[in-house]
Amino acid sequence: MVVGSHGPAYKDILIDGFVPPSSSVAPMFPFYDNTADWDEYGEVINPDDYVIKDEDMDRGAMHAGGDVDGRLDEATASLMLDTRPSKVISNELIVTVSCSLVKMDYEGRSDGRSIKSTIAHVSPLKLVLVHATAEATEHLKQHCMNSICPHVYAPKIEETVDVTSDLCAYKVQLSEKLMSNVIFKKLGDSEVAWVDSEVGKTESEKRCLQPMASAAAPHKPVLVGDLKMQDFKQFLSSKGVQVEFAGGGALRCGEYVTLRKVGPTGQKGGASGPQQILIEGPLCEDYYKIRDYLYSQFYLL
Repeated sequence: MVVGSHGPAYKDILIDGFVPPSSSVAPMFPFYDNTADWDEYGEVINPDDYVIKDEDMDRGAMHAGGDVDGRLDEATASLMLDTRPSKVISNELIVTVSCSLVKMDYEGRSDGRSIKSTIAHVSPLKLVLVHATAEATEHLKQHCMNSICPHVYAPKIEETVDVTSDLCAYKVQLSEKLMSNVIFKKLGDSEVAWVDSEVGKTESEKRCLQPMASAAAPHKPVLVGDLKMQDFKQFLSSKGVQVEFAGGGALRCGEYVTLRKVGPTGQKGGASGPQQILIEGPLCEDYYKIRDYLYSQFYLL
């Protein structure tokens, strides 16, 4: 740095013995700015594509619908920037739609098979069928009469049907004297017992059951319970009895004894309503053993 009358000045001072080459611009290391010819996506960059030619746009404004001052609206400017040729054509066409219409029924109604299965599980004593076509009602009526219950009614519109049972029910009280001699036996969640009594009246003129004045006649033993042949088969197998199902729903126990379920009408196979169990076979040791196993599945009253 040299200080003169006009202020400090800077000059290059070369060291003795160092002579810069004639092709050098300045005594310093060279620096090159490598400018890419394409962007990050590989497209070649043309700087002229990004230059807005104000003069050309203002000059064409007078011929493209611009105002007096040469300003362009947005629609005109967008059309001028798009250099590709284009043309708008409007046509009215009639289109025929060819498709199929499918109706999905989501009303929640059950089909005939489901209704038959549901009624069979309920096992009603009497059945009334309403709200259906005459053909469907008659079909379901015949099916229920043949397989489920004999008392099936299908009343017509405004028809009255009496479905009351032929039973007379009375409301009575159980006297303490009677209940003191009753022996209950557990049956599931309930208790059952056999009662021999006669109807009398209390001091308040209400009906009640009282012990009989004379000794009651002996009654036949009553077996209470619901026996399922499949469960009884497993029970006999656990006791070491060779058991298998035969034709007609019969259960063959050992070599000589056979069990059958018989409905109230004498039909084999287990009809609805009260049922009986028949033990078929000769009086032998296996017969009495199977009978004792069978009695153990019921409550004796």
